[in-house]
Amino acid sequence: MKRDRTAPTGIALYDRTATDASAAVISAYSTSFALACRLLGPRPRPHVRNVYALVRVADEVVDGPAAAAGLDLATQRRVLDDLEAETLASIERGFSVNLVVHAFAATARETGIDASLVRPFFASMRTDLETAHHDAASHDAYVYGSAEVVGLMCLRVFVNAGRPHPIDPDPDLRDGARRLGAAFQELNFLRDLDHDAGALGRDYLDLGSRGTRAEVLDRIDADLAAAASVIPRLPADSRRAVTAAHDLFAALSARLRRNADGSGRVRVPDSVKATLAARAWLGFAPRTVRA
Repeated sequence: MKRDRTAPTGIALYDRTATDASAAVISAYSTSFALACRLLGPRPRPHVRNVYALVRVADEVVDGPAAAAGLDLATQRRVLDDLEAETLASIERGFSVNLVVHAFAATARETGIDASLVRPFFASMRTDLETAHHDAASHDAYVYGSAEVVGLMCLRVFVNAGRPHPIDPDPDLRDGARRLGAAFQELNFLRDLDHDAGALGRDYLDLGSRGTRAEVLDRIDADLAAAASVIPRLPADSRRAVTAAHDLFAALSARLRRNADGSGRVRVPDSVKATLAARAWLGFAPRTVRA
């Protein structure tokens, strides 16, 4: 049998395998995110998957699987520290034996993601091992590191994937990326309030002492409205996916608002997700939200 000389070998094969590994992580963990990724063009799509695969792996260190494997808190922290160190080193040298890290590092090198975004993310992940109840300052720092910087990473992908030299996105786009990330995280806090308290012993919002559920939803909707105003300025091959994500978050916010007693885990039905994705694919602007 003749060898297929068009198939990648060496580092090209390794790069492709790493990207495939990241795609497998995303497909296994998040059907909603996998759907949104399919709306991305081929230029940004693999890079966004690479970003979120690393985020997902780091989450799993602090959100249960590592503990279920028998790791105590000190060991979980060492594993997280090692993951951060390997990520930063791989961005510098361009190679990792960890396939998910290797894929992320390749994306980071191409799009200008650097330690200024990586370090705050891992700092927030460590917070989950150290802080059970958040005050206003620790809450804001956690949201920035766990969600806003991820939005900024994705923005760098949208703007820079395929460029010979990455550029800094403009301030309005950066603000929109941060606010969309913050809205996503705050929605997760509200939706998972009972699970976070019961299973993980965490309270991110401190409702009652630092505001009401309705005030959190007002803040979320204001962030969604601000993000929607700049989505039309994103590159065309990213705009549909971000619109779909925005509209999914807006639909979830509306359902949480209607579920006034906060009982049960609110979700957006698959049929509604499909409708929102189709609407975004057809080029509709982000939906208007209460702000």
